[in-house]
Amino acid sequence: MSLEKLNNYAKFFAFILKYYNSDVVKSTTNTALGDADPSEDPYEFTQKPEELVDDLKKMGPTFVKLGQLLSTRPDLLPDHYLDALANLQDNVETISYTEVEKIFEEEIGVGINKAFADFDPNPLASASIGQVHKAALHSGRVVAVKVQRPGVRKNFIADLETLQKMADLAVRHSKDAKKYALDDIVEELRFILLNELDYNKEAQNLTILKENLKRFKHLIIPAPVKEYSSSKVLTMDFVEGKKITALGNLKKIESDFTPVIDELVEAYLQQIVVDGFAHADPHPGNIHLTTDDKLVLMDLGMVAKFSPQIMEKTMMLMVSISKKDGDAMTDALLEMSEFEQDENKIRNFRKKINRLVLESTSTAAEDMETGRIVLQMNRIAANEGIKLPVELNILGKILLNLDQIVAVLTPKYNLQQAIGKFMEKMVNQRMKNELRPENMYGFLLDNKKLAESLPGRLNKITENLANNQFELKIQALDEKRLTDGFQKIANRITVGLIIAAMIIGAALLMRVPSSFTIMGYGVLPFIFFLVAIGLGLFLVYNIMFKDESFTENKK
Repeated sequence: MSLEKLNNYAKFFAFILKYYNSDVVKSTTNTALGDADPSEDPYEFTQKPEELVDDLKKMGPTFVKLGQLLSTRPDLLPDHYLDALANLQDNVETISYTEVEKIFEEEIGVGINKAFADFDPNPLASASIGQVHKAALHSGRVVAVKVQRPGVRKNFIADLETLQKMADLAVRHSKDAKKYALDDIVEELRFILLNELDYNKEAQNLTILKENLKRFKHLIIPAPVKEYSSSKVLTMDFVEGKKITALGNLKKIESDFTPVIDELVEAYLQQIVVDGFAHADPHPGNIHLTTDDKLVLMDLGMVAKFSPQIMEKTMMLMVSISKKDGDAMTDALLEMSEFEQDENKIRNFRKKINRLVLESTSTAAEDMETGRIVLQMNRIAANEGIKLPVELNILGKILLNLDQIVAVLTPKYNLQQAIGKFMEKMVNQRMKNELRPENMYGFLLDNKKLAESLPGRLNKITENLANNQFELKIQALDEKRLTDGFQKIANRITVGLIIAAMIIGAALLMRVPSSFTIMGYGVLPFIFFLVAIGLGLFLVYNIMFKDESFTENKK
């Protein structure tokens, strides 16, 4: 084993030893197993959320990403830990400009000085995977160039292998780890990170989202520059703007952001229930406001994809949320989940969802947290043994981040009313999409075949009816025939046992001397042999000439 792997295991075990018997893990275990005590104060922990955040930062970028992923799992962690982890950002040193030049030339095949008319050596931002520089093409187009850190892929994969081995070991030997699927969490983290490490995929995501949202005039998605992009370098449009969290109070008071938020909410609902392709990490740091009050969606390394079935159920769920209909919400959740048919659990689940809806009385964005409600549904479902799809966790995270953005720009915004209005529009749009010629072609082709064969089939049916030859065959289980068959089998087994007993008994009696003999054998054993032969022949006769299956096979 290499020294690097030993160091990975050492820091991992040090982290585990610190938190294994902590109140955080005990609370997590109780939540996952459904043993949590509601009367217990959830804020009395030996480790504070900030301490867990600091420890994850010290562990490295992979564990920072793991913490961000755990922030979407309310079925595992208390709310105040979720809040701390949701804002978890890694503090990393910048890459030197010399290293940036080297990586760019290796990836693109041309030097920075030739590719760009101007390139700022000081980074705009620096994160665990890469850092961003501002530049200008020779055409005058201003761009942002994201360069991946050297060796970051190797380090991430090494950490992921360590985590995967530890998770697999824990799941095999711990019912708690198995209960809340620790190996699935690591597998999901692996999938997310490997996608984020490939900038080609992010460039593709930018192109797809830009096309999908082109009708929204207040939203901007930077276009990639494919000639200067690779798996480790991403060049895209630079859009000047400020993080919405950095806006001054005067700007918020003087500006009416309602039209912008209307488009933002509608755009995300469209991504989730119409396109099935959504920007999965719209936290305030990734949403910038331009000087002309437009929103820029940044960082598309993480996207969510929803299947047609999940989109359908999610649409039902969002409509029921907008109407505050707890029963409809429960039905939508159950239709997209896996669970055992336990009436008590389903009844409790329905009661708790209705209670959650009743407690969410506010409709203002500053108080109403739609994302939090969705994540709470996940927690309730986990406690009742109902497994909701992972897409619902992603939906909760998207809505939770969206709640924060809406609350910052328009605190009095009626989010539920907006969702209801936009969902009605989405449903109509969905129906129009399904009626497009390309979607109708298969339907029309099937109906053409039916129309061609229908006259002939109807003619044959009416002819058989007129000649009293119409037959209706129904394949069903004949219970009487089934029980009669079992009875016949039991009787034959019994007869066979009697025959065997008579033969064995006759053989034993032959050894007993007798004054009355027939053909040199005792009378009693001789009679037993005759009766046994007679019964055997009778049984064979019934099998060969009376059984339907045997006679049919002979024919």
